[in-house]
Amino acid sequence: MTDDSVLVVGGGVAGLALARALRQRDVPFELVERDPAAGDGGLAINLPGNAVAALHALGLRAGLEKIGRPTRRREYRSAAGKVLFAVDEEEFWGPDARPRCVRRSDLHALLGEDIPRTHEKVGPVELEPSGARVGGRRYGFVVGADGVHSSVREQVFGHAGMRSAMLSRASWRFMAPNPGVDCFTVWSGAEGAFLMIPVDDSEVYVFASATRGGPVDPDPSWLRETFGAYPAPVREVLGNLGRLYHSPIEEVRIATWHRDRCVLIGDAAHATAPVWAQGGALAMEDAITLADLLAGGAWDSVGARYEERRRDRVTHVQAATDRFSKVAGLPIRLRNALLPLMGPISYKAAYGPLR
Repeated sequence: MTDDSVLVVGGGVAGLALARALRQRDVPFELVERDPAAGDGGLAINLPGNAVAALHALGLRAGLEKIGRPTRRREYRSAAGKVLFAVDEEEFWGPDARPRCVRRSDLHALLGEDIPRTHEKVGPVELEPSGARVGGRRYGFVVGADGVHSSVREQVFGHAGMRSAMLSRASWRFMAPNPGVDCFTVWSGAEGAFLMIPVDDSEVYVFASATRGGPVDPDPSWLRETFGAYPAPVREVLGNLGRLYHSPIEEVRIATWHRDRCVLIGDAAHATAPVWAQGGALAMEDAITLADLLAGGAWDSVGARYEERRRDRVTHVQAATDRFSKVAGLPIRLRNALLPLMGPISYKAAYGPLR
């Protein structure tokens, strides 16, 4: 590589989106992903309207229509099944930015089509006045798109900034046969929340977590102990468990995302609990903004300009996440009393500025 090349570290949603955006703008790049199986998992991702808009900007409108299923409505229910509030997402976002739930593997394939990449562990990152030396090779710019546990962030920005999410310390995620759910549906009780989103006519994506920042036991029996008395669709899914994924919910809050000619994007910069499903959306927006700046030249100032353009939007999502997490942590009777009024307001307050 040469001094006019960008090294993109990480082949997830953020890295693939950046590689595609750089290619659109004829900026030379190298994409490195240490895991050859990255993106092969069968889990799903919910794409709000701003994520859909970002995919359209990346030239993937037609491809997106061929995967997953539109998410036209949200319902937030009590543990007994009562609808606390609902949102018409299609009306809110409009037909051009209709939310969609897709398998992660399908999204990775869509973003990564015809994108060259190298599978190797990235060597030491050493910043220089006009670029960086990474594993002995010279680049004009380095981008850490390598997720929550970013090696680029650790090497360049240090160890600070990670924390457990206020919402829940961990989650269970899995795919399951659809028990008859036709929209984004959350059942939430005193100890936990259980989300199902249809990804097609036969399967739902399930996300189960604690409330009030509580622990989520890595023993799958926690699921039945916490949600075994929930309504029939939840019980049906719990009676037919397949491959399960247990993982911590970690957030990244750091003071700066750039240093010299090195920038962090996506979860490496600002991982946030998935209250508003903004991980993929913000990552793709980051990628488009950064690619525009890199295509414009003056790479010495790109980091500062990128952060100036992106910081307020990310801060808005983090604040909205914290507010809803606090509501989710209220005593159950108070929470159920407040959500019919506060739920629609919170939804519009969180997503309105992102349209």
